[in-house]
Amino acid sequence: MAPAGPSSCYPSRSQDLMNLDLSERQRATVGVALTILAACVILAAVGFVFWLLAKFVAEFSSVIMPLAVAAIAALVFKPYFDLLQRRLRLPPALAVAAVFASILVPLGAFAWFFGAKMVSQGNDVAARLPELIDAANRNLRAQLPEVIAFFERHGLDKALDSAIEGGRKQLVDGLQTFGSGALSAGAGVLSFVGSALSWVVLPVYFGFFLMADGWQLDRLKKHLPFLKPDTRDDVVYLIQQFVDIIVAFFRGQIIIAFLQGLLFAVGFSIVGLQYGFLIGLALGFLNIIPYLGNIVGLSVALPLALLQPEGGWVRVGLALIVFAIVQTIEGYFLTPKIMGERTGLHPMAIIVAIFFWGTALSGILGMILAIPLTAFLVVFWRLAKEKYVQELV
Repeated sequence: MAPAGPSSCYPSRSQDLMNLDLSERQRATVGVALTILAACVILAAVGFVFWLLAKFVAEFSSVIMPLAVAAIAALVFKPYFDLLQRRLRLPPALAVAAVFASILVPLGAFAWFFGAKMVSQGNDVAARLPELIDAANRNLRAQLPEVIAFFERHGLDKALDSAIEGGRKQLVDGLQTFGSGALSAGAGVLSFVGSALSWVVLPVYFGFFLMADGWQLDRLKKHLPFLKPDTRDDVVYLIQQFVDIIVAFFRGQIIIAFLQGLLFAVGFSIVGLQYGFLIGLALGFLNIIPYLGNIVGLSVALPLALLQPEGGWVRVGLALIVFAIVQTIEGYFLTPKIMGERTGLHPMAIIVAIFFWGTALSGILGMILAIPLTAFLVVFWRLAKEKYVQELV
């Protein structure tokens, strides 16, 4: 009989580890440590993937942005497109044309009624910008004499005048040279043309997404045979939730922003805010990103109400009343009736999400998608916590 080898005489290291006599508390501690280590590895991997995604989006934003806008618009208008095909029995091409007409006709009517006033006020601002800045400087001294006196006592009045004059000169020069400066270099021309072309083909993307047959999520299960049935159902559920959040948010937010813009425009015009109609519509457009229009509006409308000709603290108070009325209408009527509690996010969470995603995705695309992405992560976490994340101890 052959002598036993060394491996049969001595237990292996793995066998030693398996035969360790650990107490219940030690086993729990080891389990928690391994779970935390695994969680850290998973978080690091997710963070790395997210970093790569953010870099990719930032690098190719000029291509991704039109695609994202077209896809979101197609999601919003897809039920209307299907209704035209089902009720009127229109072929896909005619249904797409009808959707385009349904979008362009209201926009054309809006431009017909309000475009002339917007263009007139915009041209007036551009033509009178140096004069308006000088008038604001004079009104600042008239409205805030104590502040100006403080500056003069401490020798800061010359610095203030220099700063105002420097800002005025830079603003005017920047506006005058923007068009030529933006296209001065060959690389700038190529970048501008490429960006413009990517937006020119947006209607093509929109029509293609409308006619695509891949929106039926039930078919997605056929393409995920490598997943367990329960996991497959969860993936489809999460995608459906994300689509529902996207559609509900943008469909509601666009309507709310449009109505807010009209309310701001009418209110500012009534209280006599200079260029109030143009400012109000611009604030409504910015409110597609929640709270952005309000933040910009307060920083623009209130100083303008104070420093414009015939301005003053009374005009500032009237502008604040307009803000309060519009926000009350939006908070207690427009949002509950149009959007409801679809996102389920606290206002502070919305603000943090806008700044986070705007930074993470390098710009306006992240800010626009901030609310749907955050709401989706909340839904994902609730599902993961309920079905996949077990108690650690």
